[in-house]
Amino acid sequence: MKTLSEHLIQYAHYHRDQRNIYTHFAGIPLIVIALFSLLSFEIAAGFTATHLLLLGSLAFYFRLSLSMGLVMLLFSASCYAVALQLVGLESTATWLGASAAVFVFGWVLQFIGHYFEGKKPAFVDDLVGLLIGPLFVMAEVLFLLGFAKSLQQQIDQSAGPVHK
Repeated sequence: MKTLSEHLIQYAHYHRDQRNIYTHFAGIPLIVIALFSLLSFEIAAGFTATHLLLLGSLAFYFRLSLSMGLVMLLFSASCYAVALQLVGLESTATWLGASAAVFVFGWVLQFIGHYFEGKKPAFVDDLVGLLIGPLFVMAEVLFLLGFAKSLQQQIDQSAGPVHK
């Protein structure tokens, strides 16, 4: 299995334009929120497909890094809390329509970012990129806050600096 830095370096090769990264700051959380909402159907007593996605993705993140696993737990819990607001909308049609609109808007932002980048999304070449996207966004937030400088240096050395 690849390490945290190997996954982030591979993903970063598709994300070196600052505008693309900024669109991901909004687009990826919106997609995660929409997925959590759309997958909120029950598959067993009190257990939803969202819970399955949460457990699987968090196990993946914690296996890569305890500290990033904790960051992703906070990110996921925040997205889940917002998704529950969508799930609680007054009718099934409203819930599905709002969730689908959030999902589509999130992807529109992603594709605008990749237009700026001039490169296809990372998941086109490796589906694991769908799990790495949220991790990448949170790593970039940490970098902006002055944390994880060693990880940022590893990424910049291999993938190149972010173009502003």
